[in-house]
Amino acid sequence: MDKLSVLKEYFGHRAFRSGQEELIDHILGGCDVLGIMPTGAGKSLCYQVPALMLRGVTIVISPLISLMKDQVSALTAAGVSAACINSSLTQEEYAETMYRACRGEYKLIYIAPERLGTREISSLVSSVEISMVTIDEAHCVSQWGQDFRPSYIHIAGFVESLPCRPIVSAFTATATDTVREDIVRLLGLREPFTLVTGFDRPNLYFAVKKPQNKYNELRRLIGDMEDKCGIVYCLSRKSVEEVCEKLCSDGFSATRYHAGLSDSERRANQEDFIYDRKRIMVATNAFGMGIDKSDVSFVIHYNMPKNIESYYQEAGRAGRDGSPAKCILLYGPSDVRTNDFMIERSRDENTELSDEEKEIMLERDKERLKEMTFYSTATSCLREFMLRYFGEKAPSYCGNCSCCIDGFEEADITVDAQKIVSCVFRVKQKGRYFGKGMIVDILRGSENERLLSLGFDRLSTYGIMSDTPARRIRAELDHLAAEGYLGFSDGEYPVVELTALSAKLLKERIPVTMKLPIEKTEKKKKKDSGLTQNETLFAKLRQLRSRLAQEARVPAYIVFTDAALEDMCRVLPTTAEEFLTVSGVGRRKAEKYGEDFCALISEHLRSENDHRGGTL
Repeated sequence: MDKLSVLKEYFGHRAFRSGQEELIDHILGGCDVLGIMPTGAGKSLCYQVPALMLRGVTIVISPLISLMKDQVSALTAAGVSAACINSSLTQEEYAETMYRACRGEYKLIYIAPERLGTREISSLVSSVEISMVTIDEAHCVSQWGQDFRPSYIHIAGFVESLPCRPIVSAFTATATDTVREDIVRLLGLREPFTLVTGFDRPNLYFAVKKPQNKYNELRRLIGDMEDKCGIVYCLSRKSVEEVCEKLCSDGFSATRYHAGLSDSERRANQEDFIYDRKRIMVATNAFGMGIDKSDVSFVIHYNMPKNIESYYQEAGRAGRDGSPAKCILLYGPSDVRTNDFMIERSRDENTELSDEEKEIMLERDKERLKEMTFYSTATSCLREFMLRYFGEKAPSYCGNCSCCIDGFEEADITVDAQKIVSCVFRVKQKGRYFGKGMIVDILRGSENERLLSLGFDRLSTYGIMSDTPARRIRAELDHLAAEGYLGFSDGEYPVVELTALSAKLLKERIPVTMKLPIEKTEKKKKKDSGLTQNETLFAKLRQLRSRLAQEARVPAYIVFTDAALEDMCRVLPTTAEEFLTVSGVGRRKAEKYGEDFCALISEHLRSENDHRGGTL
């Protein structure tokens, strides 16, 4: 069976996506490969297709139990013999899996990296031919990656210990040049074919919002999502608890996930989300890696993450099936301080690194935080900013982000800039430096107790911007810092500082411009009187999928993804042959589910025809 036949027979696709075929061809040619492909680009097919064509067994090293279980469930549903070996198995399940594995009954075996050195795995690899070792989430091997895992360091030794060195393939969604070099070196890849397919996910809409009340904005956004499912990321466990409790009180179907919960509660909550019993997961970044739920329609970050790599990976959990999805960041200045504090704390807690390595990582983490802050306050295309960060050139207008759609216009803020810098100068004359909050309060003429006790109400700049909203002054402060006219000190509570350009701005009256959001009038949404024919059919297909998934005790997307259901609405198959032409329908799934879905579509078409009183 050739690669296209395997693709259609087991996975229900007629053609490969960008980059997949090249990686598969090099693997089948005996080469090591490194694939850098964004979430949703189909990394798993790049090793699953050749695994079914190679003579022996493929071992897939994967960092999380949930990732393995999802992949194995999907493969089994497609008619592929696969298994996972991890701590979630009972003693009896483990013994049965190892027995069958040693007999060569599986084509793919997923293993946690911590188990590679065990006696049982040594027995397994000496009993069967290992054709390929695949490392998923390969960035975990690098200390400079966002998810460094020490257990990944031992993978190269495991590969070299095998009786015959297999093909080694490594895959990840996000990796800077430094991380890529680490992957090749630390995994011992031999002259690998490296392919970066590009980081762009055109189906994702990116937005940054700076609401005065984050929860009110979150509630509004989720309310607009109707019955769609999504993830809300928070920086701390406390925030997760508070946000989840508020959402549940407001009638939303939400659950929570963070490291402070027991293993059993985390597992139960995760399954509630995966099996659609809860539509919203509120979580820290402990949740998500390896979650293969394809119908996540939105990812909202309640707080700014500490780096763009983490943000892109977490946001990328939306729209994995290629359907349009929203990735929205709710930014607040306090997010920067919280992240800075967490970076400092992680340095002290990391006992596996030398003091020199800790300092290098601290410097890099703070630089990444700075880039993330620039993204959060950007006034130009967000997609272009992100792709440029990963070393890709992109147009300055994408048409699918908040900056491009909502729009910004160039505004002259020279007078405001002079007032702000002058205020910082006046405060310095008092021998003091303060953060943005105090500067904003002085300019707006606040009467808070501390300001008055310090005598700042007697400054000449007190109240000179009383008519300007605090949010705008903060935005202008950030812009002045980005342009070098002001600076911010490092530390948990950064203060506003003067720079060499500060005096020049005041003395030479340098013109200053910045992009500000175009004021838009709120338009009332029109309520649709009813669903279209395709929407009605899609809803019926989802109900059928849900029932079949419950009967099989698998997540709904294991039966079919939303993208497959949408293609059914387009193709309208009513026979077994027509059903096989639907994207995402392989032969095994067609045999198992085709009759039910074709019958529903036929009934729907008859009902629509009767309603119109005509013939098709």
